[in-house]
Amino acid sequence: MNTVLTLPSTAKKLVYEVESQTFHFYTSSPLPTPDYSKDDHLILVKATALCNRELVWPTLFPEAIFSENPERQIVPGYDVAGVVLSSPPQSRFRQGDEIIARTRPNRPGNCREYGICRSEEMAPKPQNLSWAEAASIPVSALTAWQALFEHAGVQGFQDPSFEGKRVLIIAAAGSVGVWLVQLAKMAGLRVIAQVGSPENGELVKDLGATEVINYRTTSLKDWAAHHEPVDVVFDLLGRESLGDAWYCVKDHGSLISIVEPPEERVPADFRGKGVKSNFFILSPNSRQLKEISKMANDGRCITLVDSIWKLEEYEEAFARMTGGHARGKVVIQISE
Repeated sequence: MNTVLTLPSTAKKLVYEVESQTFHFYTSSPLPTPDYSKDDHLILVKATALCNRELVWPTLFPEAIFSENPERQIVPGYDVAGVVLSSPPQSRFRQGDEIIARTRPNRPGNCREYGICRSEEMAPKPQNLSWAEAASIPVSALTAWQALFEHAGVQGFQDPSFEGKRVLIIAAAGSVGVWLVQLAKMAGLRVIAQVGSPENGELVKDLGATEVINYRTTSLKDWAAHHEPVDVVFDLLGRESLGDAWYCVKDHGSLISIVEPPEERVPADFRGKGVKSNFFILSPNSRQLKEISKMANDGRCITLVDSIWKLEEYEEAFARMTGGHARGKVVIQISE
């Protein structure tokens, strides 16, 4: 049962206007009203993390993005760590629970002091992590989890059919990549990690990679010409790297991208056979996120925070995220 709380009538909120491609920062915006019939939970937002390319989603997928957003108001930030202020009577989450979530982008996000989450999106916060660290987890970790265990077909951490198989992770030092390296290592796979610097090479080795490719000195096509192809390629970057990824996968192997459909980047001279290609967008999953939260809390996996910004520093935060040099997640701390 929800205790009646005294809440402010207005709060801070960041809005992105799609048509003009500009931000608007409001200091006295009305609080969102939860609809309990839709499983809405009112959340005191402690921190949110930004997702690469999220500002172009309304242009690329307008019907999906605005399906539950009739005001067509884009509030960025679909990772969240916060505290439940009110919940539907049937919810397993209660007032005062500390949670993390990946909220669906068809509703306003979490660059605001108060937000809305639903049970299918939420999991308990890892208690040993800060609010910023916790907020950096959901999108990246769920993407890595679903890439490995749903789309690559690995059946959990003890799948004998995948033990010792070789996987290539493109952009392995990014926010999704660091999770994918760790999960793949835990599943018994041999991880080849493509990065862009010696420092990132050391990072992914520490996380479990057995081999590193520095794209500044060796292209994927050149690497493939001198090495055995791998069983699975995970593309986290797209564009030219995705095209070159085709040369790296063995016949009847798998090429999985989270950026764009791989079949749109098949090189004209590619001669491989039976490669299964797949592009996917993650789906919120409370059960998976709960397991990930436990692993993070126990120290079995680490999350990577690049930088932490105040909500008022949103321009610097987005510039850091889009600059291409962030090492981990860019986090906006909403409150302490």
